[in-house]
Amino acid sequence: MISNRKDDHVRIAAEQQRHLGGHNEFDDVSFIHHALAGIDRSDVSLDTRFAGIAWPAPLYINAMTGGSAKTGVINRDLATAARETGVAIATGSMSAYFADPSMADTFSVMRRVNPDGFIMANVNATATVDKARRAVDLLRADALQIHLNVIQETVMPEGDRSFSAWAPRIAQIVDGVDVPVIVKEVGFGLSCETLLCLRELGVSVADVAGRGGTNFARIENDRRDGGDYSFLDGWGQSTPACLLDAQDAGIPVLASGGVRNPLDAVRGLALGASAVGVSGLFLKTVLDGGVAALVALITGWLDQLEALMTALGARTPYDLTRCDVLIRGSLHAFCIERGIQTGSLATRSSSRSASFETIGGTR
Repeated sequence: MISNRKDDHVRIAAEQQRHLGGHNEFDDVSFIHHALAGIDRSDVSLDTRFAGIAWPAPLYINAMTGGSAKTGVINRDLATAARETGVAIATGSMSAYFADPSMADTFSVMRRVNPDGFIMANVNATATVDKARRAVDLLRADALQIHLNVIQETVMPEGDRSFSAWAPRIAQIVDGVDVPVIVKEVGFGLSCETLLCLRELGVSVADVAGRGGTNFARIENDRRDGGDYSFLDGWGQSTPACLLDAQDAGIPVLASGGVRNPLDAVRGLALGASAVGVSGLFLKTVLDGGVAALVALITGWLDQLEALMTALGARTPYDLTRCDVLIRGSLHAFCIERGIQTGSLATRSSSRSASFETIGGTR
């Protein structure tokens, strides 16, 4: 049954990508153009460092799949593309492996074809410390993702209905594994309050994984008879909203969810992400065109990231956090309601600029 569900997820997620379009809240972030800000391309480096982790590029293939024969092939192809482009990669949830050890190869194939790459294993927040260690050991993983998916579980016909043990379990896993722990949402966003909680639990990094990309509420609803949770289609915060909300949470953040192109990636980095992850678009690309198409897409993105950083005068991904940006539309309305003052973001490249502030004090 789990294998069938994994195949359903891939099929529906790919179909969603074919119908995504229009505005999302990355479009509410725009750069102030400074015509003399540009630097030499040779001075730009894509290297990014956070929480003791070093990646050669601020881009990664985020968690997607595994747990069936078909998804094992997809994981092989994704990991091959990661090897060829040098970007980090995460497996999908390894729950199918815990339920059926014969599914191990659908995940371990990633390490077999990408022996020297940075690979993140992925477990849910109900996993025991033993399962977390097994996941890390199976992949010789460099980090462990723990995904949070309350809304997905709520809509999933066979999903979990008890969530109170998740935070204590995360703390146990953090103490029980020897690799950095990255906690991520699956597409509904992490609030500042959640990030503060994760920091207290000892989590190394958080992936805000906001609304705007693959919608797991819709995926699970499509698997239901009757489709009676369609009212949750718009649940959660967007990735840019989460990044703006995260500024004083005191934990490194990654950005995924709704990233459509290199400009969105640069926007995410400018709002404080250490790296940007993509799932749905990369999945659609590898399904439609194979490994070669995905390698070409990622290689093109990396080239365009360098080009945009050159034009913006950012020698490193971190330097993008000093570029001037405007926040408009529904994203600006979110900031007003959450007490996040955005005016200083438009002048932070100058001496007038201050760090992110909130109305009534620093958060």
